[in-house]
Amino acid sequence: MNRMLTLHFQAMKAPVLFAFLAFAVTAFAQPNLTPGAPQSERVLVLGGTAHLGTGEAIENAAIGFADGFIDFVGAARDVDPKRYARVVDAEGMHIYPGFIAPNSTLGLMEVAAVRASRDYREVGTFKPNVRSVIAYNAASDITPTVRTNGVLMGQITPRGGVIGGSSSVVQFDAWNWEDAVVRADDGIHLYWPSTHHKHFEDGRAQLRKRKTYAQRLHEIRDFFSRAEAYAAGTPTKRDLRMEAMKGLFATGERTAPGATTLYVHANDAKQIAEVIRFKRAQELERLVLVGGADSWMMADPLRENGIAVMVQRTHTVPRFAEDDIDLPYKLPKLLEDEGVEYCLQGEGRMPEMNTRNLPFYAGTAVAYGLEYEQAVRALTLSTARILGIDNVCGSLEPGKDATLFISAGDALDMMGNNVQHAWVQGRDVVLDNKQIQLYEKYKAKYDAQRAADGR
Repeated sequence: MNRMLTLHFQAMKAPVLFAFLAFAVTAFAQPNLTPGAPQSERVLVLGGTAHLGTGEAIENAAIGFADGFIDFVGAARDVDPKRYARVVDAEGMHIYPGFIAPNSTLGLMEVAAVRASRDYREVGTFKPNVRSVIAYNAASDITPTVRTNGVLMGQITPRGGVIGGSSSVVQFDAWNWEDAVVRADDGIHLYWPSTHHKHFEDGRAQLRKRKTYAQRLHEIRDFFSRAEAYAAGTPTKRDLRMEAMKGLFATGERTAPGATTLYVHANDAKQIAEVIRFKRAQELERLVLVGGADSWMMADPLRENGIAVMVQRTHTVPRFAEDDIDLPYKLPKLLEDEGVEYCLQGEGRMPEMNTRNLPFYAGTAVAYGLEYEQAVRALTLSTARILGIDNVCGSLEPGKDATLFISAGDALDMMGNNVQHAWVQGRDVVLDNKQIQLYEKYKAKYDAQRAADGR
């Protein structure tokens, strides 16, 4: 078959071949998704409701920014539009800080069925030296579909093993991973072993303790003990795995803005209790729980030990038959009421493409009791604080990066989310993607057919 095709092309005349290639290029043209140029003129977003990300909102607001940084936040009546070269009318619309997607594999996998595109997992068990950011694909076709829903930043996180590696925070309008980095190597990801497993007997499920749990816990403690000793000493031989762990233990750096965070992935109440004991034993300053399905049961010890939670996606089902059917929907509200610091994330099936649904996870939490501005904060400032980047982004405040967007309607609602403008560090973001182009292509086709049929 291939030989026949080759001979056919060899027989074609040059003009015909060129015409064929031109058609192919046109038919499969990609959206123009060139990253935005650095901000060159002062911009003022005038009117609309500004949701600051701090839990507050301003009606008929004005947000000004220059050189990539916000320089004015306040009421429209208090700003002088003449100070800005470009005024964007947002009357009747909503203004938000760019939403942040923590614990994401966006850019690490393109097509799940193609092994070569799955870069979120490396072989090995304890691999803290694996840096997910160097595998991050800034030109992913999925990223533009995420930006059009207001998700402009994310934490790129490795998977697999006991220690999966280190994550990094990136913005979603870049040429490559070096341009994208907002904070490199923000934390190490530890996947806590399961304490129990389901055993089915006579058609009934029973929870039984895993026989290997004690051994795996011993291995984790031993690895951390060796890492702490390495950080405290002056080793003659450099160990890359131990070097990657030093930020967790270095004296005087635990409370610094650049201190390494330990992200522990766990869901069960028994796991969470073990994680809290581990934090105390290792004297870890910065530890974040990822997942935390049972975190509502452990609210007091989590709050008392200063452990924040990256809450599982709300669009899921309860883990056990005896759980409330709406437990995943109301989990953010339960943590909010208990004073536990938290943010929202979207780990689960097809996490890359479902990152675009992150705003709607917050919208569901609002429907189940969370206040609207609290939900916005859970996507912005709370996430930035947990990731250690709240000094540069996460809210609409003077001095912070101009990473924001305007939606014609409610950005947390599937029917209202309609992003009209977006900026990342002051740069205009192209709000186009392959899905939009396909929609426009086939809409034009069927509109023409209806017109021809007189409908």
